[in-house]
Amino acid sequence: MNTVFIGGSRHVSRLPAPAKERLDNIIKSGFHIVVGDANGADKAVQKHLSGIGYADVEVFCSGDVCRNNLGDWPTRKVQPAKSVKGFQFYAAKDREMAQAADFGLMIWDGKSPGTVLNVLRLIKAGKKAVLLNSTEAKTTTFKAISDWEAFLAHCEAGLKTDLQERATPAEWALQGAPQPDLLDLAKASSALPEPAGLDLDVEINQALGAGDSRRVVELLGTIARDHGMSQVAKDSGLARESLYRSLGSDGNPEFATVLKVLASLGLTLTTTRAA
Repeated sequence: MNTVFIGGSRHVSRLPAPAKERLDNIIKSGFHIVVGDANGADKAVQKHLSGIGYADVEVFCSGDVCRNNLGDWPTRKVQPAKSVKGFQFYAAKDREMAQAADFGLMIWDGKSPGTVLNVLRLIKAGKKAVLLNSTEAKTTTFKAISDWEAFLAHCEAGLKTDLQERATPAEWALQGAPQPDLLDLAKASSALPEPAGLDLDVEINQALGAGDSRRVVELLGTIARDHGMSQVAKDSGLARESLYRSLGSDGNPEFATVLKVLASLGLTLTTTRAA
């Protein structure tokens, strides 16, 4: 099943006709929809989906409080680092949705840098994105970083500055450099080194020894995302969407799932007698 990330600007309180048309086509196709919990476009999309009783929706939020969930759908609570605040706090859920989706539809007010950054996150993950400018009834389709660079070349200087200031260094790193086909990035991600300073064996063993199942799931989710969830899904034989749910902040994976994920990451589970 395809997953669509639908997002947009907080100043878009009503969906323009072209957005409704695309949204209705997504619904007719029976796609799984992931959407944020913010006011503005997120809430307008939720209202449209709730109004027709569409059930295949998941609402993402940053932190423990979900601001809007008009259809009482399942939620995924993304936990940013404790030191993260402001824009980056709420951007945490957007990054998760960009990874979880197969493609995205962004409903833009023509000014918001956050909405445009979601396009960048999607195409860097090898996903197709459509940016619908609600003020001009104009759509732009992005399939590769070259499309992003062409779009950026026509943006006002102020928007470019805002984009770079709000993007993380990793998100902005591809700008201005020759790039491989973005569809190959997911394959390459499995060869990336583990995060510096993270002794995975020790961390997981400590959590297992303490009986801290939540910490085990949290660590497995972090490692899986670092390797690339698509690659982990392929290696483990598990569905990617299922992995995101199982290894998310509210995940409670079956033991068989844990073993398959460990094996796909090159890790094994051993036991010893307690002293």
